[in-house]
Amino acid sequence: MNEMTMEKKTAEALSSEMYEMIKSQCETAINELLAVAKLEKGDIFVIGCSSSEICGKRIGSFSSMDAAKAVYDAVAPALKEKGVYLAAQCCEHLNRAVIVEKECARLYRLTEVNAIPHAHAGGAFATTVYNSLDCAVAVESIPASAGMDIGNTLIGMHIIPVCVPVRVSIDKIGEARLVLARRRPKFVGGQRAIYDPKLM
Repeated sequence: MNEMTMEKKTAEALSSEMYEMIKSQCETAINELLAVAKLEKGDIFVIGCSSSEICGKRIGSFSSMDAAKAVYDAVAPALKEKGVYLAAQCCEHLNRAVIVEKECARLYRLTEVNAIPHAHAGGAFATTVYNSLDCAVAVESIPASAGMDIGNTLIGMHIIPVCVPVRVSIDKIGEARLVLARRRPKFVGGQRAIYDPKLM
């Protein structure tokens, strides 16, 4: 059975303990990633998040707005403090479009598309971000400098090459596999070139 034919269900409310666990795991992950990602003010950080996978279900089958909110409540303040734009990748039903602030879309001259995410087309996290930003828009793609993939959501298409995996002290959010990534500039010039270690 593929994602297109799965019955869509919405998760019941999370216990306060589960909410706090998810939030704490996300705080650990994003703080450890930000410590090594070398992001600058105005960079974009993309998150793909399967709330179903966090809850131990198959991706796209069991959306949890509570799990999505726990992730958002952990990552949004950390990114805001750095002056980094949050981008939420939608699911495949919206062609992995991305939700960002309109200011971000204008700054990067991103191609806006017409889609409003909801729990079963876009996903719980993208919906949470859409409803939380000051002026949210959906765009076709973005040049992200780092990102967080919660539940095998395939964010690599939105990260500027070269995409480099980052390993931190945890590898799961709830029951979902966690993969973190950052970008580094491409090496050019070959054998005689001298590279800047600050960009590696």
